[in-house]
Amino acid sequence: MAQHYRTYLFFLGLLCCLTTVSGQALPEKPISGDFSNLRFSQFVERIEAQTAYRFFYNPADTDSLSVDMRIEKQTVRSVLQQLFNGTKYSFAIDNQQRVYITTTRPIRTELPIGFFVRGRSDAGVDSTYLMESQVKRVEPEAKVYEIGKRTNPIRPGRSTLSGYVRNVSSGEPIVGAAVYLDNPRIGTVSDQFGFYSITLPRGRHELKLRSIGLKDTRRRIILYADGKFDMDMEDDVIALKEVVIEAEKDKNISGLQMGQERVDIKSIKQVPTALGEADLLRVIQTLPGVKTVGESSTGLNVRGGATDQNLILYNDATIYNSSHLFGFFSAFNPDMIKSAELYKSAIPSRFGGRLSSVLDVQTRDGNKKKFVGSGGIGLLTGRLTLEGPLLKDKTSFIAGVRSSYSDWLLKQLQNASFQKSQAQFYDVNLHITHDFNEKNTIYLTGYLSQDRFKLNSDTAYRYQNQTATLKWKHIITNKLYSVFTGSYSGYKYDVSSDKNPVNAYKLAFSIKQSQAKADFNYYPTNQHAVDFGVSATHYKISPGTFGPNGGESLILPDVVPTEQGLESAIYLGDRFDINPKLSISAGLRYSLYSYLGPGSVYQYASGFPKSVNTIVDTLSYGNNKAISTYHGPEYRLAIRYSLSNTASVKASFNRTRQYIQMLSNTTVISPTDIWKLSDPNIKPQVGDQYAVGIYKNNRNNTIELSVEAYYKTLQNLLDYRSGATLILNHHIETDVVQAEGKAYGIEFLVKKMTGKLNGWLSYTYARTLLRTNGLNNSENINQGNFYPSSYDKPHDFTMISNYKINRRFSLSLNFTYSTGRPITLPVGKYILDNSARLLYSERNQYRIPDYYRADIAMNIEGNHKVKKLAHSSWTVSVYNLLGRHNAYSVYFKAENGRINGYQLSIFGNPIPSITYNFRF
Repeated sequence: MAQHYRTYLFFLGLLCCLTTVSGQALPEKPISGDFSNLRFSQFVERIEAQTAYRFFYNPADTDSLSVDMRIEKQTVRSVLQQLFNGTKYSFAIDNQQRVYITTTRPIRTELPIGFFVRGRSDAGVDSTYLMESQVKRVEPEAKVYEIGKRTNPIRPGRSTLSGYVRNVSSGEPIVGAAVYLDNPRIGTVSDQFGFYSITLPRGRHELKLRSIGLKDTRRRIILYADGKFDMDMEDDVIALKEVVIEAEKDKNISGLQMGQERVDIKSIKQVPTALGEADLLRVIQTLPGVKTVGESSTGLNVRGGATDQNLILYNDATIYNSSHLFGFFSAFNPDMIKSAELYKSAIPSRFGGRLSSVLDVQTRDGNKKKFVGSGGIGLLTGRLTLEGPLLKDKTSFIAGVRSSYSDWLLKQLQNASFQKSQAQFYDVNLHITHDFNEKNTIYLTGYLSQDRFKLNSDTAYRYQNQTATLKWKHIITNKLYSVFTGSYSGYKYDVSSDKNPVNAYKLAFSIKQSQAKADFNYYPTNQHAVDFGVSATHYKISPGTFGPNGGESLILPDVVPTEQGLESAIYLGDRFDINPKLSISAGLRYSLYSYLGPGSVYQYASGFPKSVNTIVDTLSYGNNKAISTYHGPEYRLAIRYSLSNTASVKASFNRTRQYIQMLSNTTVISPTDIWKLSDPNIKPQVGDQYAVGIYKNNRNNTIELSVEAYYKTLQNLLDYRSGATLILNHHIETDVVQAEGKAYGIEFLVKKMTGKLNGWLSYTYARTLLRTNGLNNSENINQGNFYPSSYDKPHDFTMISNYKINRRFSLSLNFTYSTGRPITLPVGKYILDNSARLLYSERNQYRIPDYYRADIAMNIEGNHKVKKLAHSSWTVSVYNLLGRHNAYSVYFKAENGRINGYQLSIFGNPIPSITYNFRF
């Protein structure tokens, strides 16, 4: 058997001496056969298949050795003596029929007389060398692992190997690790839990592992039957000219998934941000097909979708507001993130409930080996993360806290009215993992965040996210496992004023979501991967409460009735490799939604626009009674055809349904946005997306090229009548109109993740158009013609570049350009009743100025001493390096009888920042 490490040969030789010195040697079984024109490794495989002998040697020592023999009933010892006679090779066979081959001194399989006598050594054995070799760790690559109950000879057929891939230093599972054989070419990838399952021919194999930022490794196995095999990987220190990303480097060619982007924490920390802190959503916004409408917005517009059409999951719990501090920070602590995947098309059938995309964020499990910590201190925020074992190798935790201290910056503003403003946020994360045994694992996650701010007024705003998730993963067989999940998501906000006690008020909104689901993954063969499951989601929304704030307030209370709904789904998906060139993934998700009582539903006169004046009846429903029901299939289909080893073409189609939508009179995510369930008057949204892409890798898979085109049709989207009232509206359907839409575009991506200079270039051309079809012109916008949506930005270009100067210094330079978003402008004025009135253009007929920005950052690592109290780094960055006055919005004011236009910019100057990061 091939062997890399010579020290291991000595260690095994000594070990067998200590354990079998008094044992009897096993009888040597004679062998026969034709061993002509074989490499030595092939010869060894044939011998091991016929006998119980196991070979240990260094392949580099035998790569030029060949075998050309015919053997008739000879022992292995006599065959090796003939083979090695007159060569540099030596061999030894112990009592357990283990064969050790070296090119230096021979290995002694028996202890010399007096070996343990102090100061005594045998002339043929260097006792000092042997004693030192005993303390050397036996490398996993040097071992041979037997899987399943041993049989001799090995039975023909296939068996399934499964287990976890973990980080050897922390014990955390590794997501997306490639587990594969070179010959035959068989492979799989570890999932979000680090779990893999692969079916192999029984026999001897060299199993290889690759993953981002970890050392490539391999394991030598003999597979007798189905079995469990856990593997560890080590962190890698990348040399300047080495490949940065090795794992699944051809996945964009060989994988079925299209429109999928996986972001690692290294990429997140390299992209400069406005205030210095690494930000997941800022990196997501640099990807092709992903846009944002504002300088400080963390809302995503993916392939023509609105911000509420993105499902953002944090350990399977929904995040309803993903921003902190006016959108300058995202809701995710970067030190907690394990992986983040964005699905823009071919959305897996296990996901549902949103039209445009799914952003699946998973936290790290925490270090199972030792207690460690990390954190950072910036100009406006500080963070601290602690992790470690509660029960070593069984239970681990990771906890993170982040908080802002931004009031000092507001006090530096020259405008005295803003110097009394306040703005703070905090978030707290806790994740606990417990392994009951090799088949059962529990995951518990809790998340809490809160923002509070008051700007140049007595009005205070506060909003809060809460999530909790409990998962139970159960391995049923090597080919089948299940995950049962219960989650809770809550979001609420309130706006209050108490400056004038008589008019003091408080406005509040809340949404609560509870979900239970069961997911199953089945791997019948390497050509099939089947997933199926069921889910149920309950929504409860308090659309708005308005009331007095304090005992002296004379404000009259106003409460919009609570609404609730139940969304259920069942799904089935299958990935099937028809042959090495052609693969298909097909799935079906069927969703059922019911709008539930108690509640009252207004009936409107047929043939007339919905308004307060056309209400003809009111129907009342009891608690949990189904008021209206919607349901339908959601299709998933993806096809991949390989043109060559470095090129492929893919196509996909998916239909999605969305039963909850956001009501907002702003183009960015706002704390005062309201979520609304589908009801008898507001139908659920439905979207169909067709996509096709060509993918090509160059220079040994180090440069990725891709082109993806898509076309989407959208039904029952919400838009608003002019002057619509969204807050505390008891019949919101009278102020909204349901529209149809279409979105299409083409995305180009060039990515280089190797060497000293790496990064990516992306360009997107995309359009998003809406059209209303009302009963008459009063319900139509732009006379029923298509008009650009508020997030229609045809051209978008992004460059992300990183240059590694040396092991301690790296430089990042980023540039982004996009077309200005649409806007409705006043184009004239007229006199009505002796009063000047403005005449506005058609909806979104004009655009604000184009947007472009350049950022730069320097990352400075501390020294690389292993033994030190803490390892630290500095990040110095400049956001908006060119000082560009990018327009956030354009507005108009009447001044001295004239209408003057103004441009509002969030950042009009370069914004420098410095952040100190540490880990211990």
